Amino acid sequence: MKVIAYAVRADEMKAFHQYAKELDIQVTFVAQRLTIENVHLAQGHDGVSILGYCDVNIDVLSKLKEMGIHFLASRSTGYDNIDLNAAKELGVSISNARYSPNSVAEFALMLILMVNRKVGEAFKRNHVNNFSLKNLQGFELRNQTVGILGTGRIGATLAKNLTGFGCKILAYDECVNTSLEDIVDYVDLDTLLNTSDVISLHLPLNDKNFHFMNESRFKIMKNNAIIINTARGELIDTKDLIQALKNNDIGGAGLDVLEGEFGKFHHDLQSTLFDWDDYTTLKQIDNVIITNHFAFYTDQAVSDMVECSLISLSKFNHELDNPWIIQSR
Repeated sequence: MKVIAYAVRADEMKAFHQYAKELDIQVTFVAQRLTIENVHLAQGHDGVSILGYCDVNIDVLSKLKEMGIHFLASRSTGYDNIDLNAAKELGVSISNARYSPNSVAEFALMLILMVNRKVGEAFKRNHVNNFSLKNLQGFELRNQTVGILGTGRIGATLAKNLTGFGCKILAYDECVNTSLEDIVDYVDLDTLLNTSDVISLHLPLNDKNFHFMNESRFKIMKNNAIIINTARGELIDTKDLIQALKNNDIGGAGLDVLEGEFGKFHHDLQSTLFDWDDYTTLKQIDNVIITNHFAFYTDQAVSDMVECSLISLSKFNHELDNPWIIQSR
């Protein structure tokens, strides 16, 4: 089987070589993300592997179909960059990846602790030799209630990690995870929002969840509560978040993902004209920590993502059951 992999990073190569050999797959590597301009490179291949920032629109999918390619596997969990309706019409099978949930769950927990203890603000002060304690008093997690929005693999792992801190854990999800019933209390959304000291987002991004956190929901939260987002930036209405922080409707935020990050995060922009008003504004607000979408980025997770993608393409090719399929031809 011949596969072309787009948006390949150097840190993925070890896993690619290992699993390509095990699965008897010949891989062509392309460093650039998949776009309409370079989709022609897929000619002569049986399947395509991509990352979540590749632009898989109807034009790209049509070109793949013209070249006789019916299988596309993302190495990312999210697939909002893929036009699934077009894929269904064109008969292109799509899969996403699963990787160690510990990577993001541990990162979310780190952000909770850092925002709770105002570490970001302390870092800013240290850079200018300001070592005062004014307004740096934080909170102990054991005295708090943490609300988890979404209890899939990552949300569930976060819940289990939190049990060691002695805090109360609430959860909201349309599908109850029965494995968590002994450690979390499932409640309705409004109850979680108005009683939690910490709210961590672990929802998928779809039409229903776009701007899930907005002005009306920020107003329900406690005015000293913090919000953590390691899922997708578009789950939060950024302008409403900025206003809530400025109005002291909430107490802080830890954001590994941000609305409008495409083309910015994961790129070195030091020598370019930087125009991203929301990001610039958020950076200036007290008790806000922003990281550049790398909660997933561990050695284990990277290996898992590559392995999952290649196994998925092999299963498509051999017409085997595929546990990661999200769109079947």
